[in-house]
Amino acid sequence: MKTAHRPKKPESYRTRSYRQFHDQTDLIAVQIKIQETDLHILASRDVKERATELVLQYRLQIENYIVKHPLFLATLDPLPLDFLAPPLIREMLAAGQKAGVGPMAAVAGAIAEFVGKTLVAEGVSEIIVENGGDIYMQRDRECSVAIFAGQSPLSRKVGLRLPAALMPVGVCTSSGTVGHSLSFGKADAAVVVARSTALADAVATRIGNEVDLGLGAKKAVERALARAGEIAGIEGAVVICGDVLGAFGAIELVRLAP
Repeated sequence: MKTAHRPKKPESYRTRSYRQFHDQTDLIAVQIKIQETDLHILASRDVKERATELVLQYRLQIENYIVKHPLFLATLDPLPLDFLAPPLIREMLAAGQKAGVGPMAAVAGAIAEFVGKTLVAEGVSEIIVENGGDIYMQRDRECSVAIFAGQSPLSRKVGLRLPAALMPVGVCTSSGTVGHSLSFGKADAAVVVARSTALADAVATRIGNEVDLGLGAKKAVERALARAGEIAGIEGAVVICGDVLGAFGAIELVRLAP
């Protein structure tokens, strides 16, 4: 799954230093890195061996599909659904169609979701799978997720409160100033919450692309959130641009302790 060249981003992101900023819990932490896939997992038991198998399995599905359908990797536009494809591929195609982006915009969220859901189906009671800032979460209690927004003064100062009733849930982030993923916008963070982590990932890319600072930060954030409101299947979204923050949908923001 080789991707086009991306510009270098700040060292703090490339070394995943934001992973240091989580509450200590009774969950067991493991890390799995296989080529571009870089998972940080917190689970109710040690899942490293099985999660590694799953990452290899799902990556192979994507790589094999790309061999037969090269446009799946290259396009920035939605592709038709393929009902003969594996479920993970179908989920990425559907997410791309709903968000109006290429299916690879959903790859990180899709892998996090499918690894997490498979482990839950196999008996893991609680799990958080984070893949480059895209999160699949299944917990039996309310949780808060901090928003990392690069150099914005709001970075790590605000978060999202996620009630237990919303689980399982996906929380995905796109940025034009942080990270390696392709974005045509200038948002410090475009965060989307959805039941489907693949969809949250694709929509985060789409609304991040809408942030044009030529409009001014406030109008750029408003335009991105208006676009989010047109996409079915998401619970809500947050966009941060410098010191401007806007939110849409069923989003509960919380102030985080310094």
